[in-house]
Amino acid sequence: MDRAPDDTTTSQTDEETMLRDVLDRWKSAVDAHEPERVAAVFTEDAIFQGLHPYTVGRQGVADYYASQPLGMKAGYQILQTRSFGPDLVLGYLSVEFTFTDRPPLPVFLAVLAIRTPEGSRMAHYQVSNLG
Repeated sequence: MDRAPDDTTTSQTDEETMLRDVLDRWKSAVDAHEPERVAAVFTEDAIFQGLHPYTVGRQGVADYYASQPLGMKAGYQILQTRSFGPDLVLGYLSVEFTFTDRPPLPVFLAVLAIRTPEGSRMAHYQVSNLG
């Protein structure tokens, strides 16, 4: 997507701000092991692909995170962003999940964040384990 030279920084900042809003809420809920709060970060019809078969909707997200071990934490770094309109941002991330009883798990994550009347939510989440 072409941007005018003078609006690149502003656009990237807006994209990252929208992503960080939703990702920080996701991380906080994951770190606290609160599956229902994790699920609330997603849209009602979100497509969710963790490291298990995909699900659609918040219940599948909650079930996935309920099955994760206590003490699991998530750290992320935004690698790329793309805006597909004022209310839709694609983020490509490096994520490291850490555990109390095993080595960290580095993965890549693609998310679609959408602005809704209730705030930013994830409409799509797909993990890639390239290791």
